Amino acid sequence: MLIYTHYLNFTLGLFSIILQFFSVLALAFLFFGPRENKFLFFIKEHFLIIGFIISFFAVLFSLFYSEIVGFLPCKLCWFQRVFLFSQVVLFGMAYVKKDRKVARYSFPLLAAGFFITLYHIFIYYFAEELASCDPSGISCTQRLIDEFGGYISFPMFALTSFIGLMTILVVARFYKKQKESNVYL
Repeated sequence: MLIYTHYLNFTLGLFSIILQFFSVLALAFLFFGPRENKFLFFIKEHFLIIGFIISFFAVLFSLFYSEIVGFLPCKLCWFQRVFLFSQVVLFGMAYVKKDRKVARYSFPLLAAGFFITLYHIFIYYFAEELASCDPSGISCTQRLIDEFGGYISFPMFALTSFIGLMTILVVARFYKKQKESNVYL
């Protein structure tokens, strides 16, 4: 393991927690907050580049860990990669073409990856005996990253990425700024 991997794990863990916080905040504002919200408006206006940035860095660090650090992905991680790596291309092309309808083809892939990741997290934290990984291959429950008391792990990185991307798509689709009204009450 490289000497700086511990620092990278901590930094990425911190960024994951921050993305989780902002995802929860965005959804709370969307469903329970005021109609006028600058945070949600910013997400709605810039969701293509935000989605590209989140997916790009998720892919970049996934490849860094597997190709540079030497942490080979397990069977479930490969399935998660299929659904996450495609998001870079989808959001990148959507940003270049200004295609704000990217959610139509991005969200189903994110949802599939999300459910695979939920299963991965379940077996990782709660039911190692249910792991469906090949016994001769990389274990789906191997603890390569264990930051913030075990909360941050590879499956949690993936879940955070999927939730962050799905959140910006939900905000972009459903946030409607309240229009000025000339109605006098």
